[in-house]
Amino acid sequence: MQVETKSPRQEFLLLAYQSFGIVFSDLSISPLYVYKSTFSGSLRHYQNEDAVFGAFSVIFWTLTLLSLFKYVIIVLNADDNGEGGTFSLYALLCRHAKVGLLPNHQAADEELTTYHDPGYSSRNMTSSPFKVFMERHKKTKTGLLLLVLLGAALVFSIGVLTPAISVLSSIDGLQVQLQNRHTRMVVFLACLVLIGHFVLQYRGTHRVAFMFAPVVILWLLSTTGIGIYNVIKWNPRVYQALSPYYIYKFFKYTGRDGWTSLAGLFLCTTGSEAMFADLGQFTAGSIKLAFCCIVFPCLVLQYMGQAAFLSKNFSAAPLSFHASIPDPLRWPVLVVATLAAIVASQSVISATFSTVKQCYALGCFPRVKVVHKARWVRGQVYIPEINWVLMILSLAVTVGFRDTNRLANAYGSACMALTFVSTLLTSLVIYFVWNQSLFLALLYVLFFGSIEIIYLSSACMKIPNGGWVALMFTTVFLAIMYVWHYGSRKRYLYDLHNKVPMKWILAQGSSLGIVRVPGIGLLFTELANGVPPTFTHFLTNLPAFYQVVVFICVKTVPLPYVHHKERYLIGRIGPKSYRMYRCIVRNGYKDVPNSGDDFENDIVMSIAEFIQMEAEGFTNLDAPVDGWLAVVRTSEKFGKRLARSESDSKEESCSSSFPITGSCSKSPALQKLQSMYEQESPDLNYRPRVQFKLTDTKFKDLRVKEELLQLLEAKCAGVSYIIGHSRIKAKWNAPFLKRFVINVAYSFLRKNSRSPAVFLNIPHICLIEVGINYYL
Repeated sequence: MQVETKSPRQEFLLLAYQSFGIVFSDLSISPLYVYKSTFSGSLRHYQNEDAVFGAFSVIFWTLTLLSLFKYVIIVLNADDNGEGGTFSLYALLCRHAKVGLLPNHQAADEELTTYHDPGYSSRNMTSSPFKVFMERHKKTKTGLLLLVLLGAALVFSIGVLTPAISVLSSIDGLQVQLQNRHTRMVVFLACLVLIGHFVLQYRGTHRVAFMFAPVVILWLLSTTGIGIYNVIKWNPRVYQALSPYYIYKFFKYTGRDGWTSLAGLFLCTTGSEAMFADLGQFTAGSIKLAFCCIVFPCLVLQYMGQAAFLSKNFSAAPLSFHASIPDPLRWPVLVVATLAAIVASQSVISATFSTVKQCYALGCFPRVKVVHKARWVRGQVYIPEINWVLMILSLAVTVGFRDTNRLANAYGSACMALTFVSTLLTSLVIYFVWNQSLFLALLYVLFFGSIEIIYLSSACMKIPNGGWVALMFTTVFLAIMYVWHYGSRKRYLYDLHNKVPMKWILAQGSSLGIVRVPGIGLLFTELANGVPPTFTHFLTNLPAFYQVVVFICVKTVPLPYVHHKERYLIGRIGPKSYRMYRCIVRNGYKDVPNSGDDFENDIVMSIAEFIQMEAEGFTNLDAPVDGWLAVVRTSEKFGKRLARSESDSKEESCSSSFPITGSCSKSPALQKLQSMYEQESPDLNYRPRVQFKLTDTKFKDLRVKEELLQLLEAKCAGVSYIIGHSRIKAKWNAPFLKRFVINVAYSFLRKNSRSPAVFLNIPHICLIEVGINYYL
């Protein structure tokens, strides 16, 4: 049977088709509220054709300059291995210049396959004075991080406001049908739609995602047809407004009122950032094709049709979109508009989850539970805490504002600020990553930044009338992220300065001066070298530890994804008789951690391969005792000497693991106790048992065989996870601001965030928490 495969052209067209439902859904529904928001303020007094034509001209050229030229032509090329968004720009800058504040950077990270982009590597280039200045001053690095966190906070604010304004604007058509009565019923229906939408988030969108693209395409085509109808029926001369001359006439006629209306006109570009943020699921070429051939022409014709209608029916400006629809089509368009609003909200909510996940990966957000199921699309995650926070805040602004005008002021302010943040970061990418001249980067900022600053200045006038909501949300989210980053970094520096010297470990001998008990102890630490104080604190209170000790550092590298074959760095601490190893797990900022069982089995397999690599002479004899680390699982050169098999029987989990010598060292009494404990909570504690056994018994060095057998014996005895349960306080003589941030803000966030075991997927049956005090 021959499997039919898609050609590159078919795959390209399929991606372009699918992009309508995810990338362009938010941008496509902007005609619902642009004209309504524009003519709701002082501009409503200019009831003539010139004002309407001028507004349409501003919309057309804003779409052309910002959405088409900036995002489609320039920003889409600033991808990070095919990924887009604010954090991809930051990752690019961190890799091409030493401007990042991520801890535990190692030279081995730069050897990752996708670390350096072909054609854009700046390693051999002479450092410019500006680059040297950015790398040497910590304040510039902090400022860059704050700029990135500001972008993330704005995404969070947009995630709150988009569902509210989208659903409320789509249901506004009921007021036309009910002749502007029963406004409360419209708000009530909008709240019901929002609640149902957020409640169903935990199920994922994989089952209904195939409907997204048809809904948005139907929406675009139907509104385009209505736009063409309005142009022909009401004012065919509206095409003249495509000339920028009408922008001049608009501001000359309206003056200051025209400037304040720019906040509403900018809403035509809301959703443009999604073209870059959702780049990872598509290709730049597919997004460009869909936008240039379908989305852009449809939006222009729709805005043109509304302008033609308003030029002859200016009194209908408060509900311009729904009023411009012919009577027989109002109910069908209302249904399609509601579906399109739900699709747009879904895209923004998913983007918010992804942004929070990336913030946490970079150590800038409190611990949350990230859910990803194998059947979901790649990159899609669900975060319960964020979902309910978004729902509560969206309902609050919907009930509090009750109309789209003030919602549009808040929404537009957040979108404008995010666009300006993107401009600043892209200019740095042009200089540091693309290796263009500083003049070209400044020219980019001056051209697009000046346009966005004009819009931002207009949005500032809307702060008292709804814009304060976006400012408040952004400030709160930014403060939360920076406080968490500040506290986490201070805690890491404390561990770094108080780590145990290797001389102390070596002086204790192979037994470390304690009792070595059967099993593997996985001790989690943020340090990539040295022994963390958690280890010595544990030994001080309980002078016994496991026969195999693995110090695990789970860290994030400035890459979206890390290949599984390059994820694990394994090293040895002390002589071989100590049976102490170091494992550094490198994740990308978009990687989703595996389950706990897969994780510990990967660790065992990686250590086994490391032992074989040493036996084959791949070690660096001149390296310090805790210095040499090897990337394992990169090839099959050493053969598969370990075989894995799953068993559903808990009692026989270790019966056949050692066909050569030895057996499971856990006593029958302990095995019975463990079985009884598992039966108390079978859903939480049971995991498929994986058996390991040696398939190749021929070893040149019998010490290698002995070490492998001890590793398997320890795995059979059980794996325990040791993490620190810290209590953090600022020193009594610290400045007041530091004491407030550490003792109040950071401590509050730690107490109300998830346990580290939740995010690391550590089973409770194997968890040991070690209490330790930090005085920062």
